[in-house]
Amino acid sequence: MSADPFLSIAEITGAVRNKKISASELLQTQLQRIESLQPILNAFVHIDTEAASAAARHIDIAIARGEAAGALFGVPVSIKGCIDVAGWPCPAGSLLRKDYIAFQDAPLVSRLRAAGAVLIGNTNTPEFLMAYETDNRLQGKTCNPWSLEHSAGGSSGGEAAAIASGCSAGGVGSDGGGSIRVPAHFCGICGLKPTPGRVPATGHFPGGGGAFSWIGVVGPMARNVADLRLLFATMAGPDPGDPLSAPVAISEVPLDKLRATRIGILESDALGTATEETREAVAHAAKLLETAGFVVEPVRLTDLDRALDLWWYFFGAVIAHLLSQTIAGKESLVTSQLREYLTSATDESALTLDRFMQACAARDSLRESLVRQMSATPILLSPVSSAPAFRHGAGNYQRGSGYLDTMRYSQWLNLAGFPGASVPLDSSSDGLPIGVQIIGRPYDDELVLAVAETLESARGPWKNPQI
Repeated sequence: MSADPFLSIAEITGAVRNKKISASELLQTQLQRIESLQPILNAFVHIDTEAASAAARHIDIAIARGEAAGALFGVPVSIKGCIDVAGWPCPAGSLLRKDYIAFQDAPLVSRLRAAGAVLIGNTNTPEFLMAYETDNRLQGKTCNPWSLEHSAGGSSGGEAAAIASGCSAGGVGSDGGGSIRVPAHFCGICGLKPTPGRVPATGHFPGGGGAFSWIGVVGPMARNVADLRLLFATMAGPDPGDPLSAPVAISEVPLDKLRATRIGILESDALGTATEETREAVAHAAKLLETAGFVVEPVRLTDLDRALDLWWYFFGAVIAHLLSQTIAGKESLVTSQLREYLTSATDESALTLDRFMQACAARDSLRESLVRQMSATPILLSPVSSAPAFRHGAGNYQRGSGYLDTMRYSQWLNLAGFPGASVPLDSSSDGLPIGVQIIGRPYDDELVLAVAETLESARGPWKNPQI
């Protein structure tokens, strides 16, 4: 059997267990592909050839001895470069963290290792994760495998590019306002933003706590939904380091429950206007799900404008205040992207205790309202962003055309703590992927994945980028 770099996780583990290919042979294929594509895509920050090779040999020995195989035995996995892996640099795209070396694995990393995953390296991000384009002064920009002139997205852009190009079978990103779903949409792969607490964010930089625990999450990225589900199941589970961590067991969605699920096509004046091709992709997804037997109908949610304002209060004014303290006196070392964010987000008048407490209470009340509005239609379809991938340097925080307008479809979920998945569906006229977003209520992650997999099956095989 050939070591195809685009094998699914199920195909990899089946081939390794059945001795059709060794974990070492598969790893060598991945490393050769990384060597050839890294100069073109710049997806990786660090590649640990020695440790990965040792892990692959260990798996080959275990298979030869007939030892029980883990769920990810032999699977080459990458990790976003803001999540701790023992002995690896974890720069989060910043010169201010270029000398930081993680001293222990994040819990999700330990769980991947225990399942037999082969960790090959970590991937590029924008500085401190605060942009929807992956570019920084430490590593440079990451290119989209479908078009090198276009962005791979952010902040998990390196991760999306690595997976889409066959340099990694799957991996882990993080999402505070679309940072898993947008790069997945831009690069034509799948990504899950879980409910906060389902996968522990312990070991992620920046750390979460209080209001930020439900805005920022970590989650899986892969080329198909079945692989997302397997990665999610491996990483999920409580950990004391995540304040929202909850002992919610992974569950299966019974077929009768799945088929009885009503699906809404999300409508809201607060979300702006997507491109015609993007709207057509959502309509196409709705038609495919209708054909699969679901009831699909338009659903209008109210108060999303308020959700977006509150999201920007926390992601903008509050986080900008904290970051400004971090970089004080070191402004010359940070990127223009980060400075633009800080300029757009800084609002010292908003940083009173009364304002912060009011915003937290308003968020909780709004979350309740949105959950109730989705009682009859627990799954929603929407765009991921207003358009496919933009060209390098075209993203910004300017009002009217920037991230606060084009990424609204993804941002409100982070305020509400809802799970959402991006699934590639169509292509634009210039060959760029267009994904659709499947949105669920808190802790309905498995239902989101089940609907996503139904849509993926109805869509048919997805082609890989020809780099």
